[in-house]
Amino acid sequence: MELRQLRYFVTVASTLSFSDAARKLFITQGTLSQQIKQMEDEFGVMLLARSSHSVKLTEAGEELLPLAKETIDSAIRCRNRMIDMRSNIGGVLNIGLTSSFGGLVTDTVKTFIKEYPRVKLNLQYRTASELMEMLQAKNVDIVLAYKPFKAYDGIESEILFRSQLSVVVRREHPLAQRKVLNMCDISKQNIILPSSGLQARRAFDQFIGIDTKELNVRMELNDPNIIMDIVQGTNHVAIVSSLAAYYRPNLIAIPFENGKYEMLGCAHRLTDEYQKRSAVIFLEMLRNSPLVSKMTSWR
Repeated sequence: MELRQLRYFVTVASTLSFSDAARKLFITQGTLSQQIKQMEDEFGVMLLARSSHSVKLTEAGEELLPLAKETIDSAIRCRNRMIDMRSNIGGVLNIGLTSSFGGLVTDTVKTFIKEYPRVKLNLQYRTASELMEMLQAKNVDIVLAYKPFKAYDGIESEILFRSQLSVVVRREHPLAQRKVLNMCDISKQNIILPSSGLQARRAFDQFIGIDTKELNVRMELNDPNIIMDIVQGTNHVAIVSSLAAYYRPNLIAIPFENGKYEMLGCAHRLTDEYQKRSAVIFLEMLRNSPLVSKMTSWR
């Protein structure tokens, strides 16, 4: 038995006409008859006595009618209550994120504050290690950062998208047509590295493991957006996550060794801790956002 079928039955009972009920329900008379028949088969009793000129409730139909109305009313109250709870969501939602994730969440933030104006959003930008400590201390509700290279007690990580450590260059750069690069390819290039402590730098140190003195490192910066600004206007190359170039059509990210060095963009939460409803809703919006959906298929 489905709620839809109960609604069909109540409409027929109120009109005592299949044709009138079908018009009210905006369905065909055949569909309506079929659904009522399915209910009768399930219950094993006749609910409506039909003749060529009339429709009447049987004893079983009379018994079902008030119960069906009560069930439908309860369902409507339930739905309205959930809508009310959604509209009444308030409080504070604290989100910690690395600077790489700023552009990724912008559209989600705009949608969220429009739909849930009673929630105050606090967004804090820190390094991944700082954010994990803040999460463990319950100073933030969610952390958006790449998956760390070490485990943190009491923290679970949900993968939102897959990125990779890449060489980012402007599209006019001589290396821009390459599909894959290695360290030999860029050893003579002017290189920009993320500062120590940033997750892309940790990935470089973990994956590549080369002494930076062996490279022509021209600068180190702790802001991915400034790094991209410099690459955009020069022939310097940057070793960062491919996400850094995602928002800039005149830049291209070329992976090291065909995506061997993967970086996982994650939402981090405390394990077995109550999640604010605002946090659950925000993450659902982020998962379904066009940018996150495209990240796994973007080069």
